[in-house]
Amino acid sequence: MQPWKTLARKVVLNYSKFLTVEEHRVELPDGQVIPDWPWVVTPDYINVAAVTGDGRFLCFRQTKYALGGPSLATVGGYIEPGETPLAAAQRELLEETGYEAAQWTDLGTYTVDANRGAGNGTLFLAQGARRVADPDADDLEEQELLFLSQAEVEAAVRNGEFKVMAWAAVMALALARL
Repeated sequence: MQPWKTLARKVVLNYSKFLTVEEHRVELPDGQVIPDWPWVVTPDYINVAAVTGDGRFLCFRQTKYALGGPSLATVGGYIEPGETPLAAAQRELLEETGYEAAQWTDLGTYTVDANRGAGNGTLFLAQGARRVADPDADDLEEQELLFLSQAEVEAAVRNGEFKVMAWAAVMALALARL
């Protein structure tokens, strides 16, 4: 199997550092050319399944604009320019919860949309998390920090209580590693 080739690209919408829409001219392996393939550019991000030394998962109950109501959520955020995914994960854990973790496991980097781009997410399991500071998050959403047992997280994943795919994925992958 051969990858598609990008022959040309042009910006259709440059809204902000958070969203650019491009139109690509692509060639398929069989030589067919598609002149107007839509492509979405968003920043890469991280999500973290953080577990304290006594085995409790740090989660949030929060809302997001697209969800229309509360959801369980994980630590997460965009990777800053020049920042590694691990550094972003460590920064976000500290900012959002006031916790640092002793052990970090990379659970993989995943493309958001295989046909349209929309960034990549790198997922981590952080173990041995302990509080070292007060949270200093700049999130717009209201959120409540929760400490859930592994059984509670397993049930929440099964019941769809993590309503964003990356949040459900990082928790499911973390549970599979534990």
